[in-house]
Amino acid sequence: MKAGDRPPRPPAIPEPAFVDLLAAYRDPRRHYHGLGHIEAMLAGLQDCRPLLHDAEAVELAIWFHDAVYDAASPDNEERSADLAREVLAGQLEQERLEQVAALILATRRHELAGLAGRPESDMAYFLDLDLQILGAEAARFDAYEAAVRREYAHVPEAAWRTGRAAVLQRFMARRRLYFSDLFAEKLEEGARANLARSLAKLTEDEPPQASV
Repeated sequence: MKAGDRPPRPPAIPEPAFVDLLAAYRDPRRHYHGLGHIEAMLAGLQDCRPLLHDAEAVELAIWFHDAVYDAASPDNEERSADLAREVLAGQLEQERLEQVAALILATRRHELAGLAGRPESDMAYFLDLDLQILGAEAARFDAYEAAVRREYAHVPEAAWRTGRAAVLQRFMARRRLYFSDLFAEKLEEGARANLARSLAKLTEDEPPQASV
């Protein structure tokens, strides 16, 4: 898709709300969690669409999962899920609407929960789509890391290194980074190499201490 082109609107999202979503994702303060991230997930969705139980719900969760994004706020996922409930009310049956909200809320810690804790579940594929960037080629992964750091420019360097390293170490400690076989076979090895390289930079290349 060319820059400036408008992605197709899912039928369940009313036009005014879709315009607002596009404006939110095009906010210049979003260096990674913008429209490009959504388009990448939608492109990846095509690979796993035949494996999904409810592809429409997954597509809607993709559109809303970062609808509210403030790097300084702890409740982006909750507010994004609430926005989805508000916008999609009357467009989906209540059970499906709550399924969309559950997918969005699962991005808080990227863990499968309850009956969704199966590697073939829609939640597994959705979370894998959100983290497919971890298994990208090294240059693209490095660009992602730099973009996320810009989104957290308000965080001092020492705190950033500590917090980011903790997040990456939590992922590395998993038996598998990707829940589904589809994504694990395609991206697991590259993702672990990228994370190991990133952790080495965060923990070994400490900035020089100021003299006193």
